[in-house]
Amino acid sequence: MSDLFAALKSKVAGKDVKIVFPEGLDERILGAVGRLAKENILTPIVVGNKEEVAKKAEQLHVSLENVTVYDPTQYEEFDAMVASFVERRKGKVSEEDARKVLLDENYFGTMLVHMGKADGLVSGAAHSTADTVRPALQIIKTKEGVKKTSGVFIMVRGEEKYVFADCAINIAPDSQDLAEIAIESARTADMFDIEPRVAMLSFSTKGSAKSPETEKVANAVNIAKEMAPNLTLDGEFQFDAAFVPSVAEKKAPGSVIKGDANVFVFPSLEAGNIGYKIAQRLGSFEAVGPILQGLNKPVNDLSRGCNEEDVYKLALITAAQTL
Repeated sequence: MSDLFAALKSKVAGKDVKIVFPEGLDERILGAVGRLAKENILTPIVVGNKEEVAKKAEQLHVSLENVTVYDPTQYEEFDAMVASFVERRKGKVSEEDARKVLLDENYFGTMLVHMGKADGLVSGAAHSTADTVRPALQIIKTKEGVKKTSGVFIMVRGEEKYVFADCAINIAPDSQDLAEIAIESARTADMFDIEPRVAMLSFSTKGSAKSPETEKVANAVNIAKEMAPNLTLDGEFQFDAAFVPSVAEKKAPGSVIKGDANVFVFPSLEAGNIGYKIAQRLGSFEAVGPILQGLNKPVNDLSRGCNEEDVYKLALITAAQTL
């Protein structure tokens, strides 16, 4: 395991963090949950029929010792959960509909987080991103001052660590969105012991090209600087000007970013998604994530193509986000 995750384990262990895993019958989830409980890193909560979960775990030779299993159909505090959900949805859902909705494992798991029964949630091994994110947006909601959640990857290669955003959620962020993404990404960087130096990316460096696309990023830079004046941030930059000191000296000699950025905010989802995959496949970086940010409490989304190790690592990240 890389130094990054060894540090996360050290940070999380002993903090009694409770993470809920709604997909209790998935063998990748159960394998990771068994490891996390055995290593006493965090307290896993699994959602599912207790007998079916126990049977599946036995088949996989996974111990459920120190693992809590909740069945929505037999949950003792279900009535209180229904009332809390109706209140949270502010009249958009009737009690009758709430009782049906909360039988869905993702909604049930997200309500456990909202009610303080769990500190964070990891899902997505058997569900779409929308199935994981929708309950989070309706129940957990975004932090004050943040309009939208966003998804980042931590790109790791040896001792190198960078943050790429947004690579998972917002298709066409506007200037305000980009500013918020930049600030939240800097906070995520801090969590991974990366001292944030934020570059807002474009196909232009400091006005070298003019278009609505470049002006959107330039405006985002101004908004972000007003919102977080102490944050080391600048743009708009082409990637080489943000990353290569000799190029930065020529293209942006007066910038606080001198080719030493480590948090990169892409101007659109297509750019971010393409960018992180190029770094992953051609640059041999490990792409850790997506990590959802901007929510009041951490909820993270797995890929349906994930393996047990991915679940284990995302659980560590989610637990670290609670601290």
